[in-house]
Amino acid sequence: MEPQAWAEVAAIHQRWPALLLLWLSALHCSFSSQASPPPSLVPRVRSSYNLGRTFLGLDKCNACIGTSICKKFFKEEIRFDSSLASYLGLLPQDLPSYAANYSDDSKTWRPVEISRLLSKYQNEISDRRICASASAPKTCSIERVLRKTRRFQKWLQAKRLTPDLVQGLASPLLRCPSQRLLDRVVRRYAEVADAGSIFMDHFTDRDKLRLLYTLAVNTHPILLQIFPGAEGWPLPKYLGSCGRFLISSSTRPLQEFYNASPEQAADLAYQLLGVLESLRNNDLNYFFYFTHVEAGMFGIFDNGHLFIRDASALGVIDKQEGSQVVALARENQDIFSCLVSGCQVQLPSCDTIPEKQSLVLVCQQLLPQLLQGKFPSPVQKDIDSALTQCSDYACTDPEVLRASSRLKDILRPLRTCDPRFAYRYPDCKYSDRF
Repeated sequence: MEPQAWAEVAAIHQRWPALLLLWLSALHCSFSSQASPPPSLVPRVRSSYNLGRTFLGLDKCNACIGTSICKKFFKEEIRFDSSLASYLGLLPQDLPSYAANYSDDSKTWRPVEISRLLSKYQNEISDRRICASASAPKTCSIERVLRKTRRFQKWLQAKRLTPDLVQGLASPLLRCPSQRLLDRVVRRYAEVADAGSIFMDHFTDRDKLRLLYTLAVNTHPILLQIFPGAEGWPLPKYLGSCGRFLISSSTRPLQEFYNASPEQAADLAYQLLGVLESLRNNDLNYFFYFTHVEAGMFGIFDNGHLFIRDASALGVIDKQEGSQVVALARENQDIFSCLVSGCQVQLPSCDTIPEKQSLVLVCQQLLPQLLQGKFPSPVQKDIDSALTQCSDYACTDPEVLRASSRLKDILRPLRTCDPRFAYRYPDCKYSDRF
C-alpha cells in the first residue's frame, strides 16, 4: 500500500472515536429532543434520560405539573412527530407545543399534543423570581424555597382546599373561587393516586406542592381535568403530565382555517358561538368567561369538531353558590402570585364581568377572520351587520346576545351535511339538532 494510503487509514482510525461519539450524541439528542422517525420505525434504543429529564422539567419537580405520564415517555409510548427530524441534535426549546404520537399498546398510535404551561424563557424568569424571593443565588432549590413559604405551610395543614388558600393567585379560574369549585378541583385532580374525595387526606406534601404550583402558573390542565370533554365540555382530553409538560388530544389551531371554504367557515363560526353559549348556560350553573381571546385558543379535531385548545384565559364564576371572595390585601400576595407576570396588587371584582364579554371578544377578533368576504352579497351583508352589533362593547348584554343569536340563525343553513363534518355526519341527515 502506498504511504499516502497508509496515512489516510491512520487518520481515519484516529478520528473514529470522535466520529462515533458524535453519532451517538446525535442519536441521543434525537430521542430526547423530539426528533424521531415515524412511530412504527422508532428503534428500541435504550437511552440515558438525563437530557430528557431536563427538557421535560423533571429536574424541577415538585415545582411542576405532575408525573402521571412519565412512564410512557421512558417506555417510548409517546414519540415525538417525525416532522421534527430536521431538528436533529438541536432542542427547539422555545416551541410552546410539540406534535407527538401516543400509544396504549405500542401498535396503534394516535396524535397528541405536548404543551408547556410557560415558555422556556418564562420558566427561567419564574425560577429566578423564586430564588430571589429567598435572597438565594440565581440557581437554587426551587422546591425547597417554595416549601418554606407561608402559603405552602398553610396548605400542609389544610384538610380541604378553601378560598383563602388560593387568594392572591393570578389565574382567572381563581379570581372568584367558590367552595363548590375548589371541591371539584380536589375531587378530580388526576395527578394523585386516589382522586374522588373533597378532602386532601390522600394528598402527599409533594401532591399539594404540584397542585399549588399548577394553580399559580397556569390552570389550563386543571380545567381539562375538572370539566372533561367526555362529559360534554368543549375541552380536549387530558392524558397526563410529565414535569412541566402536559399531554392532551391533538387539535389544529383555528387560524389554520381562516381561508376555509364558506361552508366550513360557517360551520366553525356556528360551533364557536355554540361553545360560548354553553359556557354561559350549562347544567352545573357555572359562568365561564374569557379574559382575552386569540385564534390559537381554539382548535379543531380531525372530525371537524371545535374545542377550546387553551383554557388558560378562562375564568369561572359560580352562579349557584356565589363566590367566596376575601378582599385582597398585601398579605395575600406572595411568590406564588408572581410566577407568571408581576405581582398583582388588586384583581377586579367578579361583579364587573358582563355576560357579553366573551361574545364581544370573539366577534371582534376571530369571527371576522372566518366570515368576511366569504358569502354572496345579501347574506354577507346580514353577517356583517350581526358582527358589527355583536362586537360593540357599548351595546348592552341583551343586545349582544340577540346579535349572536341572529348570527347563528344566518349561519345554520349555510352549513352543509356531508362526510367532511364527521362529528355530525350522518346524524345531520336525520336530526334538526345539527
